[in-house]
Amino acid sequence: MKNYQLRIAHLYGDLMNTYGDYGNVIAIKYYAKQIQVETDYHLISLGDSFKANDYDFVLFGGGQDYEESVTAKDLPGKSDEIKEYIENNGSLLAVCGGFQLLGTTMEFANGKIINGIGAMSHHTVNLNSSELLDNMRGKRLIGNIQIKNNESGETYHGFENHQGRTFLGKGEKALGTVVSGNGNNGDDKTEGVIYKQVYGTYFHGPILTRNGNLAKRILKNALLKRYPDVDWQAKLDGIPTESF
Repeated sequence: MKNYQLRIAHLYGDLMNTYGDYGNVIAIKYYAKQIQVETDYHLISLGDSFKANDYDFVLFGGGQDYEESVTAKDLPGKSDEIKEYIENNGSLLAVCGGFQLLGTTMEFANGKIINGIGAMSHHTVNLNSSELLDNMRGKRLIGNIQIKNNESGETYHGFENHQGRTFLGKGEKALGTVVSGNGNNGDDKTEGVIYKQVYGTYFHGPILTRNGNLAKRILKNALLKRYPDVDWQAKLDGIPTESF
């Protein structure tokens, strides 16, 4: 029997894990184990190298402004390989700050603007930005949120807590349309992003533990890229989907 393996990279998991985003790795491992896929986990942090061809799934979680600023200084050394990974259809989940840092710019609560790596075209402003509607300025976006993916019809549930407001750019589409809650910016009813095989979101919970349908979708994409001759959909359809 052939052995299958999923190689996981957790970008800055020792810094960008304020909201327990490692739970998304646990969810991926949980479903992988049920279909007899081994997992190999690597924490990639400050000063470490990241090679695009070494991984099948990448998690880039969220953090507070200080941790994000530290991460932003280290990211340029990895940006070329991260961009290559993304453009070659590598599977990646980016949450909150990780989502923001993959874009062009992000603005902290104090008004300081820093550069993302520009792997994707979205940008993030702060809660006092003139880009926001008057009634959405000056407050964090906090609370339960529900969205619907317009292509798959799947519904996702989570919890959002962010001051940054993200606006999608060229070539990007939303992970879902807001049914209840605020989403990326509280204005345009978008939540998260999909670009190639990158899924970005402001959902905590974590998103993949609460939404097994999305966890299985991302796992399938990752495995198909490495093992294209296996019917991963059938294997995943044969196990229960956890959601709450």
